[in-house]
Amino acid sequence: MCELLGMSANTPTDICFSFSGLMQRGGKTGPHSDGWGIAFYEGAGLREFRDPYPSYNSEIAKLVRNYPIKSDIVISHIRQANAGRVCLENTHPFTRELWGRNWTFAHNGQLKGIKKYPLNHYLPVGTTDSEYAFCWMMGKIRERFPKPPARPVTVQRFIYDLAEEMQGLGVFNLLLTDSKYLYCYCSTKLSWITRKAPFDQAVLKDDSVTVDFKEVTTDKDIVSVIATDPLTTNEDWHVMQPGEYIVFRKGEVDFRQEA
Repeated sequence: MCELLGMSANTPTDICFSFSGLMQRGGKTGPHSDGWGIAFYEGAGLREFRDPYPSYNSEIAKLVRNYPIKSDIVISHIRQANAGRVCLENTHPFTRELWGRNWTFAHNGQLKGIKKYPLNHYLPVGTTDSEYAFCWMMGKIRERFPKPPARPVTVQRFIYDLAEEMQGLGVFNLLLTDSKYLYCYCSTKLSWITRKAPFDQAVLKDDSVTVDFKEVTTDKDIVSVIATDPLTTNEDWHVMQPGEYIVFRKGEVDFRQEA
């Protein structure tokens, strides 16, 4: 199956270290060689890079790894195709607009019967079950909340309910953001770690890279990284349980629904 990577931070932060590990799993240390993509948020703005080729030797991926784009929310995905051919339009993450915000979605898993669900506003460009599910979810959110509700937790709980429904169709590991919050739903496999002072060294599993975060952070920095599998060998990652749901804001847990 595919692999996911997300980041939520309280200050613009680059994800070069974590992405360096993830990109190796795209055809070198892992079988996820059917394309990759990454989305960086800078306030309301969004930068996206996608490529239908293996990430481990992609020139675009090398640029992303070496170019320290500062962002407060990031979503990335490496694909092992199981629904839809290998092509650019089927490469995650996917983006749609709602409430004047860019929403971005990436999914790991398969959803049997999703295309029987009616779509009422958003339409997929590609042929994956993932993009179809994203369009359905976005339509449901738009239908339920034509305008953003006063209490963000109202939307957070609604997204959890939608994720639970998708989970009933198969495997639905989810990363979703509205540019302010990072929504994470675990169906089978998802882990996370929050790094803050006092910072220490971290060693990647999939690449010969070590970083001393004390040298590249301040005492005020808070950064949470979410991944399908832990990316480092010397840190204690939190392994989410099937059915668990966490919403991050500015690097910290803002809402949590236990399995």
